[in-house]
Amino acid sequence: MSVRPSAVALTPLLVFLALFFGAGLYYTAQGEPMGFYQLRAPVAILPALALGLWLARRRGVPPQATLLSGMGESNVMLMCLIFLLAGAFAMVSKGVGAVDAVVALGLGALPPALILPGLFLVASFVSLSIGTSMGTVAAVVPIALGVADAAGLDRVLVTGAVLGGAMFGDNLSIISDTTIAATRSQGAEMRDKFRENLRIAAPAALVTVLMLATMGESSPVPPSESTASPWLVLPYLLVLVLAVAGIDVVLVLGIGIVAAGLAGLGLAPEYGPVDFVGDIYAGFESMVEITLLSILIGGLAALIKATGGLDWLAGVIARFARGHTGRRSGELSIAALAAGTDALTANNTVAILVSGSLARDIAQRHGISPRRAASVLDIFACVLQGVLPYGAQVLLAASLGALSPLALAGSVHYCWLLALSAFAFMLWPRRKAAATQAG
Repeated sequence: MSVRPSAVALTPLLVFLALFFGAGLYYTAQGEPMGFYQLRAPVAILPALALGLWLARRRGVPPQATLLSGMGESNVMLMCLIFLLAGAFAMVSKGVGAVDAVVALGLGALPPALILPGLFLVASFVSLSIGTSMGTVAAVVPIALGVADAAGLDRVLVTGAVLGGAMFGDNLSIISDTTIAATRSQGAEMRDKFRENLRIAAPAALVTVLMLATMGESSPVPPSESTASPWLVLPYLLVLVLAVAGIDVVLVLGIGIVAAGLAGLGLAPEYGPVDFVGDIYAGFESMVEITLLSILIGGLAALIKATGGLDWLAGVIARFARGHTGRRSGELSIAALAAGTDALTANNTVAILVSGSLARDIAQRHGISPRRAASVLDIFACVLQGVLPYGAQVLLAASLGALSPLALAGSVHYCWLLALSAFAFMLWPRRKAAATQAG
């Protein structure tokens, strides 16, 4: 049965965003430093689901069957499996000391004159390896602050460099939840999205390194106290090489978990089999919230689509883009959708999950390849998240450094440059064939 497009069908999504955003504003106003993380998203979405079920019944759509089909959709289930495996790999790698090894190896190789760009590169590699900007901020910022204090560098500049590197890796890493969500929601291959994304991110990263090299004075780098073996970096490199080679991401993560565990058993004296299996389960637990949210948003998206919400929104976007129906207007629409949703949710993964279905529809209508759509969606969600004063990354980094979130947001140079690079690529003329090539 065909259902007419309806703006009312979007109200469940608006309820979810209003609850999540409203609670964040309220708790922030009450002085809670992590105000946007007091009402968890999987709980905030429950009233929206109830409203979606009621609207589906009113419009003659089978509510429970629609909800369950959306929750159990194959892409949603695959996304959840990848989330769990990514969490396990990140936790095992951390448990064996691989994160410490990466940081120590990077800092030990820094020339005195290149502390700031060096810290950006170290944070980039750590984030690319473990797939989380929050984990990178938590691991690298304390070390970077020690370097800043010893070298007499501006704490804001140092923390901004680390935060920029953390967002670089979060945007590109094949085990990042944002990358997983973007590729699955757009039907893109991980390898293709990585290559497309790297073309846009690499110029921004290069300019960031050059800028940071001019901002700090030559200073000695304090010696690292880490005793972790540098060979523990190998599982990260293995996962990255296998992913870029086009191996299925589930297989890549499985190999990564085994490789990290074997490296820990062989190179970390205090790491044993019990620690290994415990870290795998702890990694699963670390992904429970995003896994639950993915399943519930899959159900909500199915309800909104079945009741005509996405058709109505797609029609509105088409009317706005009338006369500008090409690739550029489509990519700009996806960019605005991703950034706007992230501003409301203060969570780049949530923003991608919420806007993924509509972004895919826009891409199909405007002849944008899945890999390009996934890149634009991920980039602009990460750009805004990296400079959002009430976002978790900025709040955590500011809290660790006793800094103003507003001051820090202005010093995350990489995110601002990434936005400029992405706009340049979107506005640059390309042949139609290249724009519509399947991702």
